[in-house]
Amino acid sequence: MKYRFLFFDVDSTLVTIEGIDVLAGGNPEIARLTEAAMNGEVPLDEVYARRLEIIRPTRAAVEALAARYLGSLVDGAEDVIAELQARGHVLHLVTAGIEQAVAPLAEHLRLHNVHAVRLSFEENGTYKDFDRRSLLTRAGGKELVVRAVRARSKGGAAMIGDGASDLEAKPAVDLFIGFGGVHTRPVVRDNADVFVTEMRDVLRHV
Repeated sequence: MKYRFLFFDVDSTLVTIEGIDVLAGGNPEIARLTEAAMNGEVPLDEVYARRLEIIRPTRAAVEALAARYLGSLVDGAEDVIAELQARGHVLHLVTAGIEQAVAPLAEHLRLHNVHAVRLSFEENGTYKDFDRRSLLTRAGGKELVVRAVRARSKGGAAMIGDGASDLEAKPAVDLFIGFGGVHTRPVVRDNADVFVTEMRDVLRHV
């Protein structure tokens, strides 16, 4: 098997939404910050804390986002994940999204390796903070997470994602597949080893 490890982004890759924008309820400033980060115009660490401080999502809002994720899978994503697992690939989700929102999606897809950012809440469910030690909240974080996984076992690896933060992991994998099925970002399209707009096309390349 050429690519034993497959690392998938979540927002705008496996699902059609950007979780942080959903939590923001359409706040245009948040959407602008997200877009700038995903297009590689500003470093992720500059916007990560700022977005959460503006939104301050409650536990209930994160639970609602988890349900929204389950209803927002990209066309073909479920079948593709199942097929890749049947082939024996080891799948990892690598996202700067919120762990408590992504976990039910991972469970639905029968994925056990989830790298995401955990939020903490006060007893009454109001927002407290995010895991400030997480590599995924800063520029280049996905590359470090992928390298750490690969250092523990042998095998080739591919990454599938839509944004600039995914592209940063390209040096850590043998194949970078840019995904444009939700958003086509020129920086990703122009620098990916392969660029697809249908999730099913991933099967041909790995």
